[in-house]
Amino acid sequence: MLKNTVYLGLSVESLHHGHINLIKEGQKYGKILVGLISDKAIAQNKRVPLLNYNQRKTIIENINGVSKVVTQINYDYSENIKKYKPEFMIHGDDWQKGSQIILRKNALKALKKYGGKLIEVPYTKDISSTALAEQQFSLGITPEVRLKSLKRNLASKNFLRFIEAHSPISAMIIENLKINTNKGTKFFDGFWSSSLTDSARLGKPDNEVLNISDRLHNINQIFDVTTKPLIMDIDTGGRVEHLKINVRSMERLGISALIMEDKKGLKKNSLLGTSVKQTQESITNFSNKIKAVKLSQRDNDLMLISRIESFILKNGINDALKRAKSYINAGTDGIMIHSKEKDPSEVFEFAKKFRKNFKDVPLICVPTSYNNVREEELIRKGFNIVIYANHLFRAAYPSMEFAAKSILKNGRSKEIDKKIISIKKILNLIPGTV
Repeated sequence: MLKNTVYLGLSVESLHHGHINLIKEGQKYGKILVGLISDKAIAQNKRVPLLNYNQRKTIIENINGVSKVVTQINYDYSENIKKYKPEFMIHGDDWQKGSQIILRKNALKALKKYGGKLIEVPYTKDISSTALAEQQFSLGITPEVRLKSLKRNLASKNFLRFIEAHSPISAMIIENLKINTNKGTKFFDGFWSSSLTDSARLGKPDNEVLNISDRLHNINQIFDVTTKPLIMDIDTGGRVEHLKINVRSMERLGISALIMEDKKGLKKNSLLGTSVKQTQESITNFSNKIKAVKLSQRDNDLMLISRIESFILKNGINDALKRAKSYINAGTDGIMIHSKEKDPSEVFEFAKKFRKNFKDVPLICVPTSYNNVREEELIRKGFNIVIYANHLFRAAYPSMEFAAKSILKNGRSKEIDKKIISIKKILNLIPGTV
């Protein structure tokens, strides 16, 4: 047992007087040993904190009364209690109810084994690290912070989920949506900017007809009301000469990653497969394109992800693996393997063989066709990011069509009242409206 030592577990997403109060109270019993919760643990339950672990650690280490800071890898205090055996542990009494009860129970059990004592102090009302952190995010973030956030997420979490946002309002839904499950809080980690939905939204064909300015304008509007990272679908990337300039525009805006597919010529949607004429770029030419992108970017935090179309064009797994190796050697930051089959076998086989040689390269999938596969299985197969590429747009269209048909049929709108969002909810949805 560490005599005269008080264990205090903190996340400190935002330092506030409640934390200082706990430290002062703990000092009455001995030296303060702070267990600082890891970025990974915070990210799994909320979002990656604005300040990384080392930044938070530096702050805590310089608070008067803190003797030492150690890592607490998750929200369960018991592991560190067993490891360090402090004479005391201090915590606010707010964990006596709600979801934290189990954490309290585990801590008490660990303390009991060697005679440690729990000190509980009244919770500082009207203050919360989570609330303060959310408030900080609500004020917006800089392009630089947003740009870096995808890499920070990947470093903190084993698996990320992204979903298509075709408008600011759809992005706001994604930004704020959370559900609680028996496995913790689930949410979307960021946005996918789809060339398909951007084109369809404007009534244009999905063949790279939209110029980059149109797409960046939409992304900028999304960024005005959100804080999460965005991955942009840039199709083939277009001419290398233009791409090198466009990359810098994307970078300045704060886009976190670009996904570029290894096809050439007039773009056709990949899910059409070989029913339309599609041509895969040579390995050499596409690798050179990757090199050009990486040389043109100013910040290494912008990720380039190479989308391999070998399965779409029936060129087989050996071709896909050969391309992956060449693209990684050329400097790509991640690989997306694409398939239009309902059976995920070829994608899973690729992942298995890919992971034998590339343990740490991010692997991305877009299971639009093989949508029966759950995220748990994607994780087991070695994927780091799943993208739900067009589902919000596809959900919106039938809803709009249904409403319009109902009004035509009934000559009034009363019949759809219960199936559409209320005016009041719309007004409350947008900050500053009410």
